[in-house]
Amino acid sequence: HPHFELLVRLRDEDGTVVQPGEFIPAAERYNVMPAIDRWVVARTLSTLAHHRGSVDRPFFTLSINLSGTSLNDEHFLEFLIAQLAVHDLTPGAICFEITETAAIANLSNVVYFMRELKARGCSFSLDDFGSGLSSFTYLKTLPVDYLKIDGQFVQGVTRDAIDRSMVEAISQIGRSMGIMTVAERVESAEVLAELARLGVGFAQGF
Repeated sequence: HPHFELLVRLRDEDGTVVQPGEFIPAAERYNVMPAIDRWVVARTLSTLAHHRGSVDRPFFTLSINLSGTSLNDEHFLEFLIAQLAVHDLTPGAICFEITETAAIANLSNVVYFMRELKARGCSFSLDDFGSGLSSFTYLKTLPVDYLKIDGQFVQGVTRDAIDRSMVEAISQIGRSMGIMTVAERVESAEVLAELARLGVGFAQGF
């Protein structure tokens, strides 16, 4: 079934669209990302609340990125649990994306956070996987459903032997652990064909 990733943009006072690379660092610095994440989750779940898979409206999974600062907010988990209870979505409808860096920064809390939401029908992606030095070590602990292979490796997969080896290693370790792999920043048919040859399960455009 189709997977989609929710992308967020900000409109400033004169209506200009501000890209996330510009406003998210400022939002994290001033600790307003938890408020933004709450707004995104509430709007998304209320929009999908009555969506159920059917012949006319096929089932899909929607991914929502969560900030590391939201994961450290002691009230954020209870907010999510309350939202999920109110909207009662089909299991598998929502996938939360957490960066590898944010996951390992507070590992025990993140593991608890993930288990509580997986028990309520959510799935998880570990975003930008491979960018950290100890990636494979933490996989035994984190109950993730998807590994999103960092796009810096994916873009060079047809021309750089090291990038190709990294992607292949992540694909193999994912298969052995029953975790699905997603390649980020796929921009050409050649890259897509090489990813299929290496056993990567999904591809995401850029």
